[in-house]
Amino acid sequence: MGRGPVGEPAIIRYVNNSLASVTDVSGTDGAMILIKTLTASSSANLSFVDGTSDVVLDNTYPIYKIVWANAHPATDNVTFQVNFRDGGSSYDATKTSTAFYAHQGESDDTGFGYGSSQDLAQATGVQPLLGSLGNGNDESTSGELWLFAPSSTTYVKHYMVKTQYYHQGNYSQIYYVAGYCNVTAAIDGVQFSMSSGNIDAGTFKLYGIKDS
Repeated sequence: MGRGPVGEPAIIRYVNNSLASVTDVSGTDGAMILIKTLTASSSANLSFVDGTSDVVLDNTYPIYKIVWANAHPATDNVTFQVNFRDGGSSYDATKTSTAFYAHQGESDDTGFGYGSSQDLAQATGVQPLLGSLGNGNDESTSGELWLFAPSSTTYVKHYMVKTQYYHQGNYSQIYYVAGYCNVTAAIDGVQFSMSSGNIDAGTFKLYGIKDS
């Protein structure tokens, strides 16, 4: 696995149309360590839980990154979403966030705006990561989520998400979502799901970022 400082460009490698690895291409200060790979197959949700199935999501790393490729919904016109666990068994961490997007349609229509349906204000429900995802055979979403210092019991836990997807209205849309879990407890679980139906397919990889 290559080494490089956080924020540097990366090489994303695919094998048989599945995400195989993400490698930093420059620098020597940090390293991405693959922790766990999950593959969706008509899955109600996919969860990375500290201490379960070899998942590490604690103070071992100060930064965690989750990358997904071709997450495909079983149901048309749904939202791809995430939530966080702050102890216990429920994914209901209190979150405040903001969102914006840009799109280009197959008919050459364009748009840019604030995602008022994706922002949260002290909410415990799911964090939407995009607008309206289609379930056509060629439709899916790929993206990344950064989670900073999830084991902190002093500060809020910041997250940033970049999602590219095939909108069910036949255009390419990119969504940027960022916010924080406004809790003092450590975040020890991250769960992905669709707003309705299963995650029909997709590869999800959890990485830890070493200290520089």
